[in-house]
Amino acid sequence: MAHQDEIRFLLNGKETTVANPKATLTLLDYLRIEQRLTGSKEGCAEGDCGACTVLVGRLRNGALHYETVNACIRFLASLNGCHIVTIEHLSGPNGRLHPVQQAMVDYHGSQCGFCTPGFVMSLYALWMQTPMPSAQQVETAVQGNLCRCTGYEPIVKAALAVNEYGSPVNDHLTQERADITARLTALQPEGRVETGPEDDRAILPHSVADLAEVLASHPKATIVAGATDVGLWVTKFMRPISPVVFINHLEELKAITLDDDALTIGAGVTYSESEEAIRDAFPHLSEYWDRIAGWQVRNMGTIGGNVANGSPIGDTPPVLIALGAEVTLQKSGGTRTLPVEDFFIDYGKQDREAGDFVACIRIPRATAGQIDAAYKISKRRDEDISSVAAGFSVTQVDGTITAARLAFGGMAATPKRAANAEAALIGQPWGAQAFEAAAQALSQDFTPLTDWRASADYRILVAANLIRRFHLEHDTTTDAPVRLAIA
Repeated sequence: MAHQDEIRFLLNGKETTVANPKATLTLLDYLRIEQRLTGSKEGCAEGDCGACTVLVGRLRNGALHYETVNACIRFLASLNGCHIVTIEHLSGPNGRLHPVQQAMVDYHGSQCGFCTPGFVMSLYALWMQTPMPSAQQVETAVQGNLCRCTGYEPIVKAALAVNEYGSPVNDHLTQERADITARLTALQPEGRVETGPEDDRAILPHSVADLAEVLASHPKATIVAGATDVGLWVTKFMRPISPVVFINHLEELKAITLDDDALTIGAGVTYSESEEAIRDAFPHLSEYWDRIAGWQVRNMGTIGGNVANGSPIGDTPPVLIALGAEVTLQKSGGTRTLPVEDFFIDYGKQDREAGDFVACIRIPRATAGQIDAAYKISKRRDEDISSVAAGFSVTQVDGTITAARLAFGGMAATPKRAANAEAALIGQPWGAQAFEAAAQALSQDFTPLTDWRASADYRILVAANLIRRFHLEHDTTTDAPVRLAIA
Protein backbone atom coordinates (compact mmCIF):
# COMPACT_ATOMS: atom_id res chain seq x y z
CA MET A 1 0.00 0.00 0.00
CA ALA A 2 1.32 3.43 -0.95
CA HIS A 3 2.01 5.79 1.92
CA GLN A 4 -0.33 8.75 2.36
CA ASP A 5 1.59 11.90 1.37
CA GLU A 6 -0.80 14.53 2.67
CA ILE A 7 -2.15 15.72 6.00
CA ARG A 8 -5.93 15.71 6.42
CA PHE A 9 -7.79 17.42 9.25
CA LEU A 10 -10.75 19.60 10.10
CA LEU A 11 -9.99 23.30 10.47
CA ASN A 12 -12.86 24.83 12.41
CA GLY A 13 -15.77 23.47 10.33
CA LYS A 14 -13.92 22.76 7.08
CA GLU A 15 -12.23 19.58 5.92
CA THR A 16 -8.70 20.52 4.89
CA THR A 17 -5.93 18.74 3.03
CA VAL A 18 -2.31 19.91 2.90
CA ALA A 19 -0.13 18.15 0.37
CA ASN A 20 3.39 17.26 1.48
CA PRO A 21 3.82 19.75 4.34
CA LYS A 22 7.30 20.08 5.78
CA ALA A 23 7.92 18.40 9.12
CA THR A 24 8.91 21.71 10.70
CA LEU A 25 5.90 23.74 9.53
CA THR A 26 4.24 24.89 12.77
CA LEU A 27 0.51 25.04 13.18
CA LEU A 28 0.73 28.74 14.02
CA ASP A 29 2.60 29.62 10.81
CA TYR A 30 0.09 27.61 8.82
CA LEU A 31 -2.86 29.36 10.46
CA ARG A 32 -1.51 32.89 10.21
CA ILE A 33 0.41 32.80 6.93
CA GLU A 34 -1.43 30.28 4.79
CA GLN A 35 -4.97 30.52 6.18
CA ARG A 36 -4.88 34.18 7.28
CA LEU A 37 -6.44 33.23 10.62
CA THR A 38 -4.60 35.90 12.54
CA GLY A 39 -6.52 35.76 15.80
CA SER A 40 -3.92 33.33 17.15
CA LYS A 41 -0.84 35.39 18.02
CA GLU A 42 2.87 34.72 18.18
CA GLY A 43 4.34 36.05 21.39
CA CYS A 44 7.24 33.85 22.46
CA ALA A 45 7.46 31.04 19.86
CA GLU A 46 8.37 28.64 22.65
CA GLY A 47 5.08 27.58 24.22
CA ASP A 48 5.46 29.93 27.17
CA CYS A 49 3.01 32.84 26.76
CA GLY A 50 -0.16 31.17 25.47
CA ALA A 51 -1.01 33.85 22.90
CA CYS A 52 -1.14 31.13 20.23
CA THR A 53 -3.51 28.82 22.13
CA VAL A 54 -5.94 26.78 20.04
CA LEU A 55 -8.04 23.69 20.71
CA VAL A 56 -7.24 20.36 19.12
CA GLY A 57 -9.80 17.57 19.06
CA ARG A 58 -8.48 14.04 18.71
CA LEU A 59 -10.07 10.60 18.74
CA ARG A 60 -8.95 8.38 21.61
CA ASN A 61 -10.30 4.88 21.42
CA GLY A 62 -13.12 6.23 19.26
CA ALA A 63 -14.10 9.07 21.62
CA LEU A 64 -13.51 12.74 20.79
CA HIS A 65 -11.45 14.79 23.25
CA TYR A 66 -10.49 18.48 22.98
CA GLU A 67 -7.49 20.07 24.63
CA THR A 68 -5.58 23.34 24.50
CA VAL A 69 -2.21 23.35 22.75
CA ASN A 70 0.47 25.88 21.85
CA ALA A 71 0.22 26.34 18.08
CA CYS A 72 3.65 28.00 17.97
CA ILE A 73 5.50 24.75 18.74
CA ARG A 74 2.97 22.20 17.50
CA PHE A 75 3.91 20.90 14.07
CA LEU A 76 1.13 20.70 11.50
CA ALA A 77 2.12 17.21 10.35
CA SER A 78 1.40 15.84 13.83
CA LEU A 79 -2.27 16.82 13.50
CA ASN A 80 -3.39 14.38 10.86
CA GLY A 81 -6.95 13.28 11.59
CA CYS A 82 -7.57 16.02 14.16
CA HIS A 83 -10.03 18.91 14.58
CA ILE A 84 -8.29 22.27 14.95
CA VAL A 85 -10.42 24.98 16.54
CA THR A 86 -9.25 28.60 16.49
CA ILE A 87 -10.61 31.77 18.05
CA GLU A 88 -12.39 32.60 14.77
CA HIS A 89 -14.68 29.59 15.24
CA LEU A 90 -16.21 30.91 18.45
CA SER A 91 -18.37 33.65 17.01
CA GLY A 92 -22.10 32.96 16.96
CA PRO A 93 -24.84 33.89 14.46
CA ASN A 94 -24.55 37.44 13.17
CA GLY A 95 -21.10 37.69 14.74
CA ARG A 96 -22.48 37.54 18.29
CA LEU A 97 -19.77 37.07 20.91
CA HIS A 98 -19.24 33.69 22.51
CA PRO A 99 -20.14 33.47 26.24
CA VAL A 100 -16.44 33.40 27.16
CA GLN A 101 -15.77 36.47 25.03
CA GLN A 102 -18.76 38.36 26.40
CA ALA A 103 -17.69 37.65 29.96
CA MET A 104 -14.21 38.97 29.19
CA VAL A 105 -15.76 42.18 27.82
CA ASP A 106 -18.16 42.72 30.71
CA TYR A 107 -15.56 42.02 33.39
CA HIS A 108 -12.89 44.17 31.68
CA GLY A 109 -10.57 41.21 31.07
CA SER A 110 -8.66 42.82 28.21
CA GLN A 111 -6.60 45.96 27.72
CA CYS A 112 -4.18 45.80 24.80
CA GLY A 113 -5.86 42.56 23.69
CA PHE A 114 -2.79 40.78 22.34
CA CYS A 115 -3.04 37.93 24.81
CA THR A 116 -6.84 37.85 24.86
CA PRO A 117 -7.51 35.23 22.14
CA GLY A 118 -5.23 32.79 23.92
CA PHE A 119 -6.91 33.42 27.26
CA VAL A 120 -10.32 32.99 25.66
CA MET A 121 -9.34 29.63 24.17
CA SER A 122 -7.98 28.38 27.50
CA LEU A 123 -11.10 29.53 29.33
CA TYR A 124 -13.26 28.03 26.58
CA ALA A 125 -11.62 24.63 27.14
CA LEU A 126 -12.13 24.98 30.89
CA TRP A 127 -15.78 25.99 30.45
CA MET A 128 -16.43 22.98 28.24
CA GLN A 129 -14.96 20.65 30.87
CA THR A 130 -16.04 22.47 34.04
CA PRO A 131 -18.88 24.97 33.49
CA MET A 132 -18.74 26.21 37.09
CA PRO A 133 -15.04 26.14 38.04
CA SER A 134 -13.41 27.23 41.26
CA ALA A 135 -10.92 30.09 41.31
CA GLN A 136 -8.14 27.51 41.70
CA GLN A 137 -9.29 25.64 38.61
CA VAL A 138 -9.33 28.90 36.64
CA GLU A 139 -5.83 29.77 37.77
CA THR A 140 -4.62 26.30 36.79
CA ALA A 141 -6.27 26.60 33.36
CA VAL A 142 -4.47 29.88 32.59
CA GLN A 143 -1.06 28.87 33.97
CA GLY A 144 0.18 28.80 30.39
CA ASN A 145 -1.20 32.25 29.47
CA LEU A 146 0.71 35.44 30.23
CA CYS A 147 -0.90 38.87 30.41
CA ARG A 148 1.36 41.89 30.84
CA CYS A 149 -1.15 44.73 31.15
CA THR A 150 -4.68 43.71 32.18
CA GLY A 151 -3.89 41.87 35.39
CA TYR A 152 -5.32 38.49 36.23
CA GLU A 153 -8.09 39.47 38.66
CA PRO A 154 -10.62 40.59 36.01
CA ILE A 155 -9.76 37.57 33.87
CA VAL A 156 -10.42 35.21 36.76
CA LYS A 157 -13.69 37.01 37.53
CA ALA A 158 -14.74 36.67 33.90
CA ALA A 159 -13.96 32.96 33.93
CA LEU A 160 -16.03 32.42 37.05
CA ALA A 161 -18.99 34.19 35.42
CA VAL A 162 -19.03 32.51 31.98
CA ASN A 163 -21.83 30.12 32.92
CA GLU A 164 -24.12 33.14 33.43
CA TYR A 165 -23.86 33.81 29.67
CA GLY A 166 -24.51 30.35 28.34
CA SER A 167 -24.19 26.61 28.83
CA PRO A 168 -21.74 24.21 27.16
CA VAL A 169 -24.74 22.08 26.30
CA ASN A 170 -25.69 24.66 23.68
CA ASP A 171 -22.18 25.18 22.36
CA HIS A 172 -21.58 24.04 18.79
CA LEU A 173 -18.64 21.80 19.78
CA THR A 174 -21.08 19.89 21.98
CA GLN A 175 -23.92 19.84 19.50
CA GLU A 176 -21.69 18.81 16.61
CA ARG A 177 -19.71 16.19 18.53
CA ALA A 178 -21.27 13.17 16.82
CA ASP A 179 -20.80 14.72 13.37
CA ILE A 180 -17.19 15.73 14.09
CA THR A 181 -16.43 12.27 15.45
CA ALA A 182 -17.75 10.65 12.28
CA ARG A 183 -15.81 13.03 10.06
CA LEU A 184 -12.56 12.49 11.97
CA THR A 185 -13.06 8.74 11.86
CA ALA A 186 -13.26 8.95 8.08
CA LEU A 187 -10.00 10.93 8.00
CA GLN A 188 -7.92 8.34 9.84
CA PRO A 189 -5.19 6.90 7.58
CA GLU A 190 -5.08 3.24 6.64
CA GLY A 191 -1.29 3.10 6.70
CA ARG A 192 1.86 5.13 7.23
CA VAL A 193 1.90 8.86 6.41
CA GLU A 194 5.04 10.42 4.91
CA THR A 195 5.21 14.04 3.79
CA GLY A 196 7.66 16.79 2.99
CA PRO A 197 10.98 16.98 1.13
CA GLU A 198 13.88 14.73 2.07
CA ASP A 199 15.59 17.46 4.09
CA ASP A 200 12.41 18.19 6.09
CA ARG A 201 10.62 14.85 6.14
CA ALA A 202 7.70 13.91 8.40
CA ILE A 203 6.80 10.29 9.09
CA LEU A 204 3.70 9.15 10.99
CA PRO A 205 3.96 5.38 11.60
CA HIS A 206 0.73 3.42 11.49
CA SER A 207 1.50 1.33 14.58
CA VAL A 208 4.22 0.62 17.13
CA ALA A 209 5.46 -2.22 14.94
CA ASP A 210 5.66 0.24 12.05
CA LEU A 211 7.47 2.72 14.33
CA ALA A 212 10.12 0.09 15.07
CA GLU A 213 10.48 -0.54 11.33
CA VAL A 214 10.82 3.18 10.59
CA LEU A 215 13.52 3.65 13.24
CA ALA A 216 15.39 0.58 12.00
CA SER A 217 15.61 2.32 8.62
CA HIS A 218 16.18 5.80 10.10
CA PRO A 219 18.11 5.26 13.36
CA LYS A 220 19.04 8.95 13.63
CA ALA A 221 15.50 10.21 13.17
CA THR A 222 14.07 12.74 15.63
CA ILE A 223 11.20 11.18 17.58
CA VAL A 224 8.54 13.74 18.49
CA ALA A 225 5.63 13.19 20.84
CA GLY A 226 4.49 16.58 22.13
CA ALA A 227 7.21 18.82 20.63
CA THR A 228 7.43 20.83 23.86
CA ASP A 229 11.21 20.49 23.65
CA VAL A 230 11.87 19.77 19.98
CA GLY A 231 9.58 22.62 18.94
CA LEU A 232 12.11 25.05 20.39
CA TRP A 233 14.93 23.38 18.49
CA VAL A 234 13.18 24.65 15.39
CA THR A 235 11.69 28.00 16.46
CA LYS A 236 14.66 29.18 18.54
CA PHE A 237 17.75 27.34 17.32
CA MET A 238 16.82 26.63 13.67
CA ARG A 239 18.17 23.10 14.04
CA PRO A 240 17.65 20.59 11.23
CA ILE A 241 15.75 17.62 12.66
CA SER A 242 14.78 15.61 9.57
CA PRO A 243 13.48 12.99 9.37
CA VAL A 244 10.91 13.58 12.11
CA VAL A 245 8.92 10.60 13.37
CA PHE A 246 5.69 11.71 15.08
CA ILE A 247 4.23 9.30 17.63
CA ASN A 248 1.51 11.29 19.45
CA HIS A 249 -1.23 9.51 17.47
CA LEU A 250 -0.20 5.94 18.38
CA GLU A 251 -2.84 4.51 20.73
CA GLU A 252 -0.54 1.61 21.62
CA LEU A 253 1.75 4.08 23.42
CA LYS A 254 -1.17 5.60 25.36
CA ALA A 255 -1.82 2.74 27.78
CA ILE A 256 -2.03 3.42 31.53
CA THR A 257 -2.08 0.37 33.81
CA LEU A 258 -2.43 0.58 37.58
CA ASP A 259 -2.19 -2.54 39.72
CA ASP A 260 -1.19 -3.36 43.28
CA ASP A 261 2.53 -3.28 42.49
CA ALA A 262 3.08 -0.47 40.02
CA LEU A 263 1.76 2.18 37.67
CA THR A 264 2.83 1.66 34.07
CA ILE A 265 2.56 4.60 31.70
CA GLY A 266 3.00 4.39 27.94
CA ALA A 267 5.57 6.68 26.34
CA GLY A 268 2.87 8.60 24.48
CA VAL A 269 0.83 9.47 27.56
CA THR A 270 0.78 13.21 28.25
CA TYR A 271 1.05 14.83 31.66
CA SER A 272 -2.65 15.68 31.51
CA GLU A 273 -3.67 12.17 30.51
CA SER A 274 -1.64 10.66 33.36
CA GLU A 275 -2.76 13.15 35.99
CA GLU A 276 -5.61 11.15 37.50
CA ALA A 277 -3.60 7.92 37.71
CA ILE A 278 -0.62 9.76 39.17
CA ARG A 279 -2.77 11.36 41.87
CA ASP A 280 -4.35 8.00 42.74
CA ALA A 281 -1.11 6.03 42.92
CA PHE A 282 1.22 8.74 44.22
CA PRO A 283 -0.73 11.41 46.13
CA HIS A 284 2.47 13.25 47.02
CA LEU A 285 2.82 14.21 43.35
CA SER A 286 -0.54 16.02 43.14
CA GLU A 287 0.84 19.48 43.83
CA TYR A 288 4.05 18.76 41.93
CA TRP A 289 2.16 17.75 38.77
CA ASP A 290 0.50 21.18 38.62
CA ARG A 291 3.95 22.78 38.74
CA ILE A 292 4.97 21.15 35.47
CA ALA A 293 4.73 23.85 32.80
CA GLY A 294 1.27 25.21 31.91
CA TRP A 295 -1.94 23.49 30.87
CA GLN A 296 -1.15 23.64 27.15
CA VAL A 297 2.27 22.06 27.63
CA ARG A 298 0.87 19.38 29.96
CA ASN A 299 -1.64 18.57 27.20
CA MET A 300 1.20 18.10 24.71
CA GLY A 301 4.27 16.92 26.64
CA THR A 302 4.77 13.29 27.64
CA ILE A 303 6.51 11.61 30.55
CA GLY A 304 8.25 9.32 28.08
CA GLY A 305 9.58 12.31 26.17
CA ASN A 306 10.74 14.00 29.38
CA VAL A 307 12.84 10.92 30.13
CA ALA A 308 13.95 10.28 26.54
CA ASN A 309 15.40 13.73 25.96
CA GLY A 310 17.79 13.30 28.90
CA SER A 311 17.62 16.88 30.11
CA PRO A 312 19.40 17.49 33.44
CA ILE A 313 16.56 19.83 34.45
CA GLY A 314 13.58 17.70 33.43
CA ASP A 315 10.79 17.73 36.00
CA THR A 316 9.94 14.03 36.11
CA PRO A 317 13.30 12.16 36.13
CA PRO A 318 14.26 13.04 39.75
CA VAL A 319 10.84 11.92 40.94
CA LEU A 320 10.95 8.73 38.88
CA ILE A 321 14.47 7.89 40.05
CA ALA A 322 13.50 8.39 43.69
CA LEU A 323 10.58 6.00 43.25
CA GLY A 324 12.77 3.36 41.60
CA ALA A 325 11.07 3.59 38.21
CA GLU A 326 12.12 1.53 35.21
CA VAL A 327 12.08 2.43 31.53
CA THR A 328 11.36 -0.10 28.79
CA LEU A 329 13.10 0.49 25.47
CA GLN A 330 11.84 -1.14 22.30
CA LYS A 331 13.12 -1.64 18.78
CA SER A 332 12.60 -4.06 15.94
CA GLY A 333 14.71 -6.70 17.70
CA GLY A 334 12.75 -6.69 20.94
CA THR A 335 12.64 -4.86 24.27
CA ARG A 336 14.88 -4.29 27.28
CA THR A 337 14.18 -2.72 30.64
CA LEU A 338 16.53 -0.78 32.90
CA PRO A 339 16.27 1.56 35.89
CA VAL A 340 15.54 5.14 34.88
CA GLU A 341 18.66 6.28 36.77
CA ASP A 342 20.84 4.04 34.56
CA PHE A 343 19.31 5.44 31.38
CA PHE A 344 21.17 8.73 31.88
CA ILE A 345 24.88 8.31 31.12
CA ASP A 346 26.18 11.85 30.65
CA TYR A 347 24.99 15.22 29.41
CA GLY A 348 23.17 14.60 26.12
CA LYS A 349 23.95 10.87 26.26
CA GLN A 350 21.50 8.13 27.19
CA ASP A 351 21.67 4.35 27.13
CA ARG A 352 19.79 4.08 23.87
CA GLU A 353 20.93 1.88 21.01
CA ALA A 354 20.24 2.55 17.33
CA GLY A 355 16.54 2.09 16.67
CA ASP A 356 15.58 2.22 20.35
CA PHE A 357 12.55 4.18 21.49
CA VAL A 358 10.99 4.56 24.92
CA ALA A 359 7.96 2.27 25.12
CA CYS A 360 6.79 2.77 28.71
CA ILE A 361 7.72 3.76 32.24
CA ARG A 362 6.96 1.48 35.22
CA ILE A 363 6.75 3.14 38.64
CA PRO A 364 6.62 0.84 41.71
CA ARG A 365 4.02 1.72 44.33
CA ALA A 366 5.03 2.54 47.89
CA THR A 367 5.68 -0.22 50.40
CA ALA A 368 5.20 -0.21 54.17
CA GLY A 369 7.08 2.59 55.91
CA GLN A 370 7.96 4.40 52.67
CA ILE A 371 7.64 8.19 52.77
CA ASP A 372 7.79 10.06 49.46
CA ALA A 373 7.99 13.72 48.48
CA ALA A 374 8.73 15.89 45.44
CA TYR A 375 9.86 19.51 45.27
CA LYS A 376 10.51 22.03 42.53
CA ILE A 377 12.35 25.33 42.90
CA SER A 378 12.03 27.85 40.07
CA LYS A 379 12.10 31.59 39.52
CA ARG A 380 8.32 31.76 39.21
CA ARG A 381 5.86 29.32 40.65
CA ASP A 382 3.93 28.41 37.50
CA GLU A 383 5.17 27.39 34.07
CA ASP A 384 8.89 27.69 34.67
CA ILE A 385 11.97 25.53 34.23
CA SER A 386 13.44 24.07 37.40
CA SER A 387 16.46 25.56 39.06
CA VAL A 388 16.45 22.50 41.31
CA ALA A 389 14.03 19.60 41.30
CA ALA A 390 14.06 16.83 43.89
CA GLY A 391 12.43 13.48 44.49
CA PHE A 392 12.80 11.80 47.88
CA SER A 393 11.81 8.32 49.03
CA VAL A 394 12.80 7.33 52.56
CA THR A 395 11.73 4.18 54.38
CA GLN A 396 11.72 3.93 58.15
CA VAL A 397 10.92 0.87 60.26
CA ASP A 398 10.47 1.17 64.02
CA GLY A 399 12.12 4.58 64.01
CA THR A 400 15.18 3.55 61.98
CA ILE A 401 15.81 4.65 58.39
CA THR A 402 16.25 1.44 56.39
CA ALA A 403 16.34 2.84 52.83
CA ALA A 404 16.76 6.20 51.14
CA ARG A 405 16.65 7.41 47.56
CA LEU A 406 17.34 11.12 47.11
CA ALA A 407 17.39 12.26 43.48
CA PHE A 408 18.02 15.75 42.11
CA GLY A 409 17.73 17.58 38.81
CA GLY A 410 19.62 20.77 38.03
CA MET A 411 22.57 19.71 40.16
CA ALA A 412 24.68 17.76 37.64
CA ALA A 413 25.00 16.87 33.96
CA THR A 414 22.20 14.34 34.40
CA PRO A 415 19.41 13.71 36.89
CA LYS A 416 21.29 11.94 39.68
CA ARG A 417 20.99 10.32 43.09
CA ALA A 418 22.83 11.77 46.08
CA ALA A 419 24.76 8.68 47.19
CA ASN A 420 26.60 10.26 50.13
CA ALA A 421 23.46 11.94 51.44
CA GLU A 422 21.63 8.62 51.23
CA ALA A 423 24.43 6.86 53.09
CA ALA A 424 24.21 9.47 55.87
CA LEU A 425 20.57 8.47 56.42
CA ILE A 426 20.55 4.68 56.10
CA GLY A 427 20.79 2.90 59.43
CA GLN A 428 20.28 6.06 61.46
CA PRO A 429 17.41 6.85 63.82
CA TRP A 430 14.80 9.08 62.21
CA GLY A 431 15.49 12.60 63.42
CA ALA A 432 16.96 16.02 62.75
CA GLN A 433 20.52 14.81 63.29
CA ALA A 434 20.36 12.25 60.48
CA PHE A 435 18.75 14.63 58.01
CA GLU A 436 21.20 17.41 58.87
CA ALA A 437 24.07 15.00 58.17
CA ALA A 438 22.46 14.17 54.82
CA ALA A 439 22.10 17.85 53.98
CA GLN A 440 25.77 18.46 54.79
CA ALA A 441 26.83 15.46 52.66
CA LEU A 442 25.32 16.95 49.48
CA SER A 443 28.49 18.90 48.79
CA GLN A 444 30.23 15.54 48.31
CA ASP A 445 27.62 14.44 45.79
CA PHE A 446 27.32 17.50 43.56
CA THR A 447 29.35 20.33 42.09
CA PRO A 448 26.58 22.24 40.29
CA LEU A 449 27.06 24.91 37.65
CA THR A 450 26.16 28.56 37.83
CA ASP A 451 23.82 29.72 35.07
CA TRP A 452 21.03 32.25 34.59
CA ARG A 453 18.61 30.09 36.54
CA ALA A 454 20.67 29.85 39.73
CA SER A 455 24.20 30.03 41.09
CA ALA A 456 26.11 26.96 42.21
CA ASP A 457 26.04 28.13 45.84
CA TYR A 458 22.29 28.67 45.71
CA ARG A 459 21.68 25.22 44.24
CA ILE A 460 23.68 23.48 46.97
CA LEU A 461 21.97 25.53 49.67
CA VAL A 462 18.44 25.02 48.38
CA ALA A 463 19.01 21.29 47.79
CA ALA A 464 20.19 20.91 51.38
CA ASN A 465 17.23 22.92 52.62
CA LEU A 466 14.86 20.61 50.75
CA ILE A 467 16.25 17.67 52.73
CA ARG A 468 15.65 19.64 55.93
CA ARG A 469 12.16 20.51 54.72
CA PHE A 470 11.40 16.87 53.98
CA HIS A 471 12.23 16.00 57.59
CA LEU A 472 10.08 18.80 58.98
CA GLU A 473 7.08 17.95 56.82
CA HIS A 474 7.25 14.19 57.41
CA ASP A 475 8.57 14.02 60.97
CA THR A 476 7.31 10.72 62.36
CA THR A 477 8.21 11.65 65.95
CA THR A 478 5.47 14.28 66.25
CA ASP A 479 1.72 14.41 65.72
CA ALA A 480 2.02 17.92 64.23
CA PRO A 481 4.73 18.01 61.57
CA VAL A 482 5.48 21.35 59.94
CA ARG A 483 3.62 22.02 56.69
CA LEU A 484 5.43 24.63 54.64
CA ALA A 485 3.93 26.66 51.81
CA ILE A 486 4.09 25.10 48.34
CA ALA A 487 7.44 25.87 46.66
